[in-house]
Amino acid sequence: MMSSAPVGSADAAYSRFVQRVRRRYADELALLPDGAPTAQSLQQTWQALCARGYAPAAALRVLRHLTLERLAVLDCEHQAPLEVVTHGVTALAELALDAAAQLACAELDALHGAPRAPQDEPPGPPAPPPDPDRRCAWWIVGMGKLGARELNVSSDIDLIYVYEGEGETAGNTEGRNRISNHEYFAKIVKRMHALLADVTEHGQVFRIDLALRPNGNSGPPAVSLGALEDYFQVQGREWERFAWLKSRVVAPAESARRDGTGAWLRPVVLPFVFRRYLDYSVFEALRRLHRQIREHAARRAAGHPERAHDVKLSRGGIREIEFIVQLLQVVRGGQFPELRTRPTLQALQRITRAGLMPPDKAQQLAEAYVFLRRVEHRIQYLDDQQTHVLPTRDDDLAWIAVTMGFADTPAFLRALDAHREVVAQEFDTLLGGDAAASCPGKGCNGHTPAADDLQALLPTLPPGFAQRVAAWCDHPRVLALRDEARLRLARLVERTGAWIEAGRVSETAAVRLADWIEPLLRRESYLALLQERPAVHERLLRVLGAARWPARYLMRHPGVIDELASRELYEERFDRATFLAELEARRWSLHKTGEDDDETLLDLLRRAHHAEVFRTLARDVEGLLTVEQVADDLSALADAVLHVTGLWCWQRLKNRHVEAPRHAIIGYGKLGGKELGYGSDLDLVFVYDDDDERAPEVYAAFVRKLINWLTVKTGEGDLYEIDTALRPNGNSGLLVTSFRAYADYQQNRGSNTAWTWEHQAMTRARCVVGDEALRARFDAVREAVITAPRDRQALAGEIRAMRQRLYDAHPVRGERFDLKHSPGGMIDVEFAVQYLVLAHSAEHPALRDNAGNIALLQRAESAGLLPAGVGHAAADAYRRLRALQHRARLDEASTQIDPADVTAERQAVLALWQHVLGG
Repeated sequence: MMSSAPVGSADAAYSRFVQRVRRRYADELALLPDGAPTAQSLQQTWQALCARGYAPAAALRVLRHLTLERLAVLDCEHQAPLEVVTHGVTALAELALDAAAQLACAELDALHGAPRAPQDEPPGPPAPPPDPDRRCAWWIVGMGKLGARELNVSSDIDLIYVYEGEGETAGNTEGRNRISNHEYFAKIVKRMHALLADVTEHGQVFRIDLALRPNGNSGPPAVSLGALEDYFQVQGREWERFAWLKSRVVAPAESARRDGTGAWLRPVVLPFVFRRYLDYSVFEALRRLHRQIREHAARRAAGHPERAHDVKLSRGGIREIEFIVQLLQVVRGGQFPELRTRPTLQALQRITRAGLMPPDKAQQLAEAYVFLRRVEHRIQYLDDQQTHVLPTRDDDLAWIAVTMGFADTPAFLRALDAHREVVAQEFDTLLGGDAAASCPGKGCNGHTPAADDLQALLPTLPPGFAQRVAAWCDHPRVLALRDEARLRLARLVERTGAWIEAGRVSETAAVRLADWIEPLLRRESYLALLQERPAVHERLLRVLGAARWPARYLMRHPGVIDELASRELYEERFDRATFLAELEARRWSLHKTGEDDDETLLDLLRRAHHAEVFRTLARDVEGLLTVEQVADDLSALADAVLHVTGLWCWQRLKNRHVEAPRHAIIGYGKLGGKELGYGSDLDLVFVYDDDDERAPEVYAAFVRKLINWLTVKTGEGDLYEIDTALRPNGNSGLLVTSFRAYADYQQNRGSNTAWTWEHQAMTRARCVVGDEALRARFDAVREAVITAPRDRQALAGEIRAMRQRLYDAHPVRGERFDLKHSPGGMIDVEFAVQYLVLAHSAEHPALRDNAGNIALLQRAESAGLLPAGVGHAAADAYRRLRALQHRARLDEASTQIDPADVTAERQAVLALWQHVLGG
């Protein structure tokens, strides 16, 4: 039958389905309130239909027709946003499922009584009061587009029925007809299918698919929570993790609420979907799944060329966008919980914020997704068929084109092809379709190595690397690998050998790679990551080849190698605001799922810290940062870690008496001077400014908790070693003191006062955590201390005596020169600067800033406190000595070197010492 709307019109009346609805349900159409369908308006309309005499199940079917007719009008005639359509259909599904659940339970309860809960402890909050007759909780889990609130207008709904545990029903009013919970919920599934999916004179509400349940169509229709957990642990397959990624309890409504028992599924589902480590092994699983989908689509299109234009399953279709997004979520969602979200467009935004995709590419994919989904809906509006294939009739195509805002069909088809090409290219790039371009040569994805036998590869490798790989040929860890993992290892070895031969990496790096990967062979995800990401593999080899210490760091924290995949790694530096925002986003994501316990947050802090240290390290060994820039970034990272750790500890302090702590953390030494190195400990002093009588006890507990969070070793390692010896009265003093007592001690007020060496330390001190008022008060105390009147001769004598004690404590072998402790070394510069500050900053304000030794030497010379050239020469020498020390530590080499290598630097420092401290 021809459409009543003219060709070329965007009128929804062109749809054959809309015409049928308007003919048959003309009297009911007005029952649905104006505007976009919502849960409230749908409930109201369903009740109105029931009041007109429709049976509840029939009313649901009529409600579906009214809803889809309204959505067709809003979508095609008013260009409603995509979420108006998807949320409207999802709200309909949720209403229908809840209504059917209530009807089915009422019927079965009358026959068999209510199913009783197991007598075990409930699996999670909210914990109901003990009751032997408590009703067994149960949940309808919506999968896929239903879980993500993305249903299309002719969607079927993928469901999994789960119940709390085994037991039996209470029996009918006579106490008879008891059945097991297993039987009860199997009957619920059957009854709900009849209420919603059976085709009647009014059609059906939704087609229901249960194929995603454990063991698929051969499994029971409903599964207990314990059986589901066992299935995940023993039989769960990789592709099922993608299916459960979007899962959500959708009914009964009481269970689906945020505070309902649906939360009991989280600790079962989340660990299955999101692994604690970066999980690149899913790449191959997703490739296989996608290959099966494409092969199925190709078989369907055989002899039917029109089926090749499937906007969901064909190349560049909706499914490929979903795969791209879900792959990045599953790989990283275990460590980066802020990526855990169900809707595709929202997930794309989070992936972009996490730096996993360039914003322009994410925008293109988002635009393609919206375009393809809107086309999909128009295809389905035509005849209310679950199809995603473009129609073959010219008038149908013309109607779709005009409702999409195009002047004609060719313009629409060109836009469609452009969007699909963008999607296909991104999909192929992510899953290795263009592996040959990204990794030419041996061992790359899509290239079968000469042999998957390591023994056969040995003759192709350079001698040192071959010797190291030969040890693997009969190594128990290698022999225990699955065939797929052993093939990955062989590909990595072959690729590494090819890069050595081409001069891209060194043999030393290859041997260190073998040392690094051997203890990790059981964690096959690392093999998968390096195989899937040739650029990461090469960057890793360069880092390992640059120095020994990075290799040791990577052995302690192997998970950080994923940072090498970042496009911005070598283009950016540490950014405090971004670091803190990302940490808070992860904590909030964990809080929403009830996973933000202390242990999880400790690991979260450590992973974030280790990743930032490694980013700085990678830039360092590539020569992109100076020693001063490395120290600046590591110091800024420590400041940020202290800030956020203190914030979280205070929030979790049971006896806190105010919402925000009134405290400060003073950094001394390398932290205070912003000269932190890799592995440096933190010299800290803790003070508070709070007159509450509980303050001493509260802040003492707070600082103990904070130090524990910073120093305790978890499975992810630790953060920092903390030294509090510079607090008033040293190790015999209080761990945390009031700011007034701290100021009195430093300014020599009262009988308990600071020593000269403590005033030396104050020259490099700064407030690293605290509000602006406390920072200003600390700065005032520091300035008062360093500018106080002093006997310069006595001060010089005390500093020389301190220097001699350090000489004696660090003897140097033979004729070697210790970069730090020998006469003419770094300590001499630091002590000379401390003297200049303490002796002369009262008259020379430029020396009061905590600006670092190099800047202060230059300022001292400008102020006339040093002969011309002496300050600048000593500053240059200090910079050079720091660089040599830094390099030696990276190589794990001795910092005692041949004095001939630093003759000029040593003489410059000795000249400074002689002029300032004279002997």
